[in-house]
Amino acid sequence: MLRLAMAALTLALIAFVVGFVAFIEHVARIDVPRELHPADGIVVLTGGQSRIDTGLDLLKAGKGKRLLISGVNPIARVDDLRVATGGDPVLFDCCIDIDRAALNTIGNAEESAKWASANTYGSIIVVTNNYHMPRSLLEMRRILPAADLQPYPVVNTPLTDGTWMTDLDALRVLFTEYLKYVAAVIRGHVTGLGEPTSPVGDIPGSIASK
Repeated sequence: MLRLAMAALTLALIAFVVGFVAFIEHVARIDVPRELHPADGIVVLTGGQSRIDTGLDLLKAGKGKRLLISGVNPIARVDDLRVATGGDPVLFDCCIDIDRAALNTIGNAEESAKWASANTYGSIIVVTNNYHMPRSLLEMRRILPAADLQPYPVVNTPLTDGTWMTDLDALRVLFTEYLKYVAAVIRGHVTGLGEPTSPVGDIPGSIASK
């Protein structure tokens, strides 16, 4: 019995490690799309460097009608946010919405869904860091299954050259995000939210090891 338990634990550990490696390989391939189709709206999930600036650039380029910045600190004023990003006050007044209710990625998805419904938007450009994109799309597609979601990743640390393996900060961020992704998949199965529809839903070990 002990041998069986040890064997099962070993297999689970191997599956988890394989899943982590596959997760990193997938994230490393996520890049800015060569051709981005204009969408109804743009959603920026706060929490990472350059995300808001990227969303503002897309809005200025006419890639969306309005921009939602989701997960803004409740004490942050719109003027503070505008000044910090060097944003155009006219643009902030006409076309930018601020969400202060979301506290995490699940909240981002919920508030984005409310915003999309209120504006009758069927297509959204999702802006967040590349490592955060798989879980963001997973949560948003659960709540907005019929929406056309276009990922637009922000890449601050390239993962294609292997230098991340000696960067402790990058390793910590990637490992933490993988754990959160694993937890999100488990939660979906336990609560009956269905199979993951994120691009990494088929990562080896991403379900079996959870």
